[in-house]
Amino acid sequence: MFEATHISLFIARRPTEVYAFASNPLNLPRWATGLATAEIRWQRDAWIAQAPFGAVKITFAEPNAFGVMDHDVELESGQTFHNPMRVIANGAGSEFIFTLLRQPEMSDDQFATDKLAIETDLKRLKELLEAPH
Repeated sequence: MFEATHISLFIARRPTEVYAFASNPLNLPRWATGLATAEIRWQRDAWIAQAPFGAVKITFAEPNAFGVMDHDVELESGQTFHNPMRVIANGAGSEFIFTLLRQPEMSDDQFATDKLAIETDLKRLKELLEAPH
């Protein structure tokens, strides 16, 4: 069993708008720089991105009406991490939720660093989506 931390924030946009932007892999470099620091490209059966820790292969949940944006990230070593991610309605806006699962070998500092990176990415997503059009 993994320790789980739910990281969430409110975004003042409709869930369909948040989902449309956040579930598009091509938008990842704009807000998820902890995962994609440069252009992302499609290669056979997955998206390939350059992350701060090396090239990664990303496989996303199929498009759906439930706001589910789960994705698996495979490192160059072949190690794969599952990342649950959702957007749900919250009043006139949305709640964006990322579940961080602590890996067995992670130190407290590594877990805190991962959490901070995700919080930073989600704040960037909020800023982008709430910016005046």
